[in-house]
This record gives sequence, structure tokens and C-alpha cells, in this order.
Amino acid sequence: QVQLVESGGGLVQAGGSLRLSCAASGSIFSIVAMDWYRQTPTKQRELVASITSGGSTDYADSVKGRFTISRDNAKSTVYLQMNSLKPEDTAIFYCKFRTHRADGSRYDYWGQGTQVTVSS
Repeated sequence: QVQLVESGGGLVQAGGSLRLSCAASGSIFSIVAMDWYRQTPTKQRELVASITSGGSTDYADSVKGRFTISRDNAKSTVYLQMNSLKPEDTAIFYCKFRTHRADGSRYDYWGQGTQVTVSS
């Protein structure tokens, strides 16, 4: 049974930094890409950053230049380095692994979420 375990959230002042981690336990046949999403009570879950198996990255416009996504394939772990944090970055952050199973079917795994709170 695969589980994604997130860590690194917390409370930080505006302008500060946090580093989120998301590690998979269990065996995954093939990881296609890894994503970070965030959600607030008043907004739909939004895609913040993505990294493919080939290392290509993509970011939401609101975080470009401030957030960096990276991965450690050997550890099945994805990271999100968040710098110059703003109060509007306050949200629950979720990781997602997009995978292929051995039969070729697609399956997405989600983390449980970690709270990030940025004070002004």
C-alpha cells in the first residue's frame, strides 16, 4: 500500500522560507510526475508546481521566482522550497504523484496535506 507522507509545513513570517517534503512509502511501479497543490477555504485546489520524470518543471505564475520544486528519485521524494513567502501563500499544501501501474493504467496518489501559515 503506497502512502505519501508530507512534512515541513508550519508558521512563518512574511518574507521567510519553508521547505516541504513528500515521501512515498511502498512500491510504485513508475512515477510520471510529481505535483504540489494548495487549497484554502475560499479557493479551489490549485496546482502550484510540477516536475516530470525527465526533470522538467512548471510553476503557477503566482509562485514563479519564489518556489522551487525538486525531487530525489532514489528516495521517491519531492520537495518544495518556498522563499519570500507572502500571507496569501497561506494554505494547506498537498503533494500528488502521477503514476503508471504495471498494467499501464494511470493512478494518482495524494498526500494528507500540510498547513502553511504566513503571518504579516
